[in-house]
Order: sequence, then structure tokens, then C-alpha cells
Amino acid sequence: MQLIKNIFKFPRIIYFFIPIIIIVLLLSFLPINAVEISSIEFIGEANLAKSLTLQKTEIGGLSGITYNAKNNLYYAISDDRGQKANARFYTLKIDLSKGFLQNGKVIPVSVTTLLNENGQTFRSGETDTEGIALTNKATVFISSEGDAAKLINPFIKEFSLSSGREIATLPIPNKFLPNKSGNQGIRNNLAFESLTITPDKKHLFTATENALIQDGIAAKANIGTPCRILQYNLLNNQPEKEFLYQTESVSPFLNVTGKFASGLPDLLALDNQGHFLSLERSFTGLGFAISLFQVSLEGSDDIHQINSLLAVDSKNIKPVQKKLLLDLRTLDVLLDNIEGLTLGPKLPDGQQSLILISDNNFNFLQRTQILAFKIKIETPLIRLLRRLLPNLNP
Repeated sequence: MQLIKNIFKFPRIIYFFIPIIIIVLLLSFLPINAVEISSIEFIGEANLAKSLTLQKTEIGGLSGITYNAKNNLYYAISDDRGQKANARFYTLKIDLSKGFLQNGKVIPVSVTTLLNENGQTFRSGETDTEGIALTNKATVFISSEGDAAKLINPFIKEFSLSSGREIATLPIPNKFLPNKSGNQGIRNNLAFESLTITPDKKHLFTATENALIQDGIAAKANIGTPCRILQYNLLNNQPEKEFLYQTESVSPFLNVTGKFASGLPDLLALDNQGHFLSLERSFTGLGFAISLFQVSLEGSDDIHQINSLLAVDSKNIKPVQKKLLLDLRTLDVLLDNIEGLTLGPKLPDGQQSLILISDNNFNFLQRTQILAFKIKIETPLIRLLRRLLPNLNP
């Protein structure tokens, strides 16, 4: 009789270990460092004074921003084409120590003029600098849209943080370069606005703000546009992959002027597994439509060998996955021309901050606007544990 009892005790031990074995197996297949944003909360705005100057340079045109956690400073690139001053980026302090942002808490610190490889300033009209991303080598990568109308190529260059001098240039695939025939390459002022580097500093990403000429139409009212995300390997500074990013269609509102513009002005790498925040911005005739999306490259097709999307059946191409996180029009905020975003420091409650910044176009009717958010980031491990243990609150 005791033997029979012992036989029936053995399976109970197995039942105890089965859930543990299942969890271990699941975790072994999960990309532990991959992240997902589970919530986003607006925590304030600040606006720089109009016509504010620093070092005899007007502050404006801030199209991209990146954060240096080591010294709690931000670097913001100006898209001034040399009309107000030489190509440059600004160093800013943004005070989030109280867990929110308010006017007076964004302080410009310095101006760094960009110098070419010969140590000279760039000529007026030679650059249209839009994106900026910090490395771990006391340098920043900066992207320029160039000028397609004048056949000035876009570029992605690395500059010293301290001197502003050019250190390296990344090669741009030919399909992105404008030609005399006007049948290929970037569209004017719709090129490399975005720039981001993965946390492990191994890959850099940029994207066209709108479609290449040979890929499709530019964004119009109620019509999106097929952008290309371009991936670089920073171990050899070579381009290696491209992905299709389709922007959302946006309806204009009271567009009495008939002017409309829409596109992808910035990307932000969240991890090393191909997850991003994307910023889509549209001028709708009456104000701006700004949206934040979570983006994943998982399952999307590499299109770097396709020179023209119009020359293939693009319906068979799997674009990147997108999920709307926030339509900023739902906030009680008068939005300006938001073009840049970056992660900031951890807030007092331990949550991650996010900063957005606007390009005022050096227009007196516009503002240099900084918006702050609190985002909750979860790894697959935390999401799995939350499902298994609903009361878990890490």
C-alpha cells in the first residue's frame, strides 16, 4: 500500500516543476533586452523666448535633439542653412528634477560651430542639418538633407563634441542621391531629418522624411508616403539594410491656405532589437498634427537591393510594424512644429523621461517649444511576469 502511495506522490513533484520548466523555456526564446512602451504621460512644456540669442547667435531651427546622460546635457541641432549663422548645434540644460517641465527650466548653455574636415566652416547653403545622435566617443553624428534642387547631396557626418570638427563621413547609397534628370533620390527638404543610434552603439539609423522620387509620391492631404529607414553598421561605418516605413494619411482641417506638409522627422532607438519611437508631423492648414508611434523591424523586409519601389510590386513588401502611442492633438497644448525627440534622464519616481522639441523656422509666429513626457518601458520578461502574476508591480 505504501508503495502505491509513493508512486502517486512522484507525479505531484513533476506538476510542481512543470510551470517552472515552461517559464524557463519561454525566457530562453525571449529577447530579454527588447522593450515596449506600455504608457506615456505628458508632464509639461517650456518655450524659449522669441529671438533669444546666445554667443551673438539667434537660437532657432531646432530640428533634432540628443541627450548626454553623463553630464545631464542636451545637444540640439539647428537646420539654419547658414543664413543666420554658421552650421551649429546648441547645448541645453533641461531641468526635470521635480518630475515635470515648466517655463524657465530650459537653459541654453553654449553654441558649437560645425567645421568641415579642413577645419573650416561650411558655406552658406551647403548644409541643411536636421538630425543629431550622440556616440560613446565624445562625438555626435549629424545628418544633412542637402539640397536636391541644387544637386547638393545629403550627408551623415561625425563631429567632435568639443571642437565641432568633422571626423568621419558615412557613405550614402546612390539611390538616395539626386541626379540631373530629377528621376531619383531625395526630394528637396524631405530627406534625412531623423538620426538615432542603438544603446549598444553598434548601429545608426536614419530615414527619409518622404518617399524617394523613384519610390512613390510625397505625402499629400489624406495620402501617406513610403519612406525608407536606412541602417548603418558603426563597426565598419557601412550601410547594410533598408526598410519600408509608411506614414499615416492625415486629413487637413480648415486648410484655407492650401498648404500641407507631412512626413517622418525623427526616429529614436529604444533597444538593440529593432524597436523605435517614431515621430510623424503634419502641417494641416490650421496648426500641426503630431503623433508618436512604436515601431518594430521584426518581420519587415530588407529592401536595400530594391532601387525603386515603383519598379516592383510593393504590395509584397512587408513594411515595419507600427502602433500608435499618442496623438498629441489630444493634449491641452497648442502644438508647434515638433521635429526632434530623445530620451532624457530617469525622473524622481524612477520612470523614463522623453523630450520633444520644435523647429520654429526662425518665424516670429512660431515658438521653440519643448515638451516633456513620462514613459513606462517594459521588457518581455516583465510583461511575461505581469501576465503570470497580475499583482506584480515592478
